[in-house]
Amino acid sequence: MLDDPLLLARLQFALTAGTHYLFVAFTLGLAPLILLSQLSATLRRDEARMRAVRFWGGLYVVNYGMGVLSGLVMELQLATNWSGLNDMFGYAFAAPLAVETMGAFFIESTFLGLWIFGWDRMGRWAHLTCFAVVTATAYASAYWVLVANGFLKYPVGVEIEDGVAVLTDPVALMTNPSTLMAFAHVVTSTLLVGGLVVAAVSAYHLAHRNDPDRMFSRGIRRAAVVLGAAVIPTVVTGGTQFSLFGQDPPTSGLTYTPAEIAAIEDGYGAAPAASAISLTGEAVMMTAWTLISLIPLLMLLMWLIRRLDRWRWFHWLLVFSPFLAYAASTGGWVFREVGRQPWTVTHHLTTADAVTDMSPGLAVVSFSLFTAAFAVLACVTYWLLVRFARRGPESGPLVPAAEPESDPVMPTHVF
Repeated sequence: MLDDPLLLARLQFALTAGTHYLFVAFTLGLAPLILLSQLSATLRRDEARMRAVRFWGGLYVVNYGMGVLSGLVMELQLATNWSGLNDMFGYAFAAPLAVETMGAFFIESTFLGLWIFGWDRMGRWAHLTCFAVVTATAYASAYWVLVANGFLKYPVGVEIEDGVAVLTDPVALMTNPSTLMAFAHVVTSTLLVGGLVVAAVSAYHLAHRNDPDRMFSRGIRRAAVVLGAAVIPTVVTGGTQFSLFGQDPPTSGLTYTPAEIAAIEDGYGAAPAASAISLTGEAVMMTAWTLISLIPLLMLLMWLIRRLDRWRWFHWLLVFSPFLAYAASTGGWVFREVGRQPWTVTHHLTTADAVTDMSPGLAVVSFSLFTAAFAVLACVTYWLLVRFARRGPESGPLVPAAEPESDPVMPTHVF
């Protein structure tokens, strides 16, 4: 393996992209819950509910920071390891990523900063609006990333001129059926991630009989509603994507003839390892979703019999439920991406032609550095999230600093 730059580049991208998506899924899944919580607190002028917003918002901020760092590493990797993709499809593939980067850094990050430092410094409605912009731009960023990803899977809106793809129909690119189907699935599936994390953290504190201002009783109920609303749409939106399987993109034949395409895919069929990986990803995804689908049913049943915030044995089961959501997300990503092989851009550019021409030694260095960087980011993020989640609302990135005690003033008449 160490003497195969293509294999190392593919494995590196799989590990880093899969890890990055774990941050993204949590960000997208938690943001709407925080927004609704803050809206409720704002309407009620309820300080207890606002303290809950600070707690959940602190987890969001930690995850967001690491997501930004991992996203930067991802884009650097695309530039260094996949020059063939950039040379041929830079105008079509890189343009959506550029829009996403500008939106994330100039809009989302700005308003998140205003939200973080604006507590008690701006009106409650202005502060709420800041996080509404953060939530909207987070989903807009996901959409633009999926525009780029959808193009790889189902290329539309381009013409090939002198070996370079020229964007001729931006509307077709932005309304690519692969993009729209994937975006709908991401919206619903990430709500499962956010709902299960809120349920797990709330359950942990309820199991320890720690429920200040009934924060975690409200949290576990809100999570039950979100999970119940998202579990069926998740499988429906995922199933719609199967309609594109086996379909030739409208731009097929612009680069290779049908006979050449068939020959490439037939040659790939002689190496079944990737097909096995893709099918394994599908099996993991479906198994995890099946288990996840039982959770909201049990939660809603216990809510009806008034045991949702009382049965500790069920709370301890919920504590580990987010692992199911992440397993489903990772399995689904593997199934979608590996299933596209041997193409980086379907019927236009093979993975072997997309990779940068580099020596085995350089490939090993790149793989080692990028993988190590992502391993550190993932471990640090997990440690911080678990640490702040276990401590509860008394500590966290957004908890206001305690007022310093002033020194007693000696009465002047003593002297």
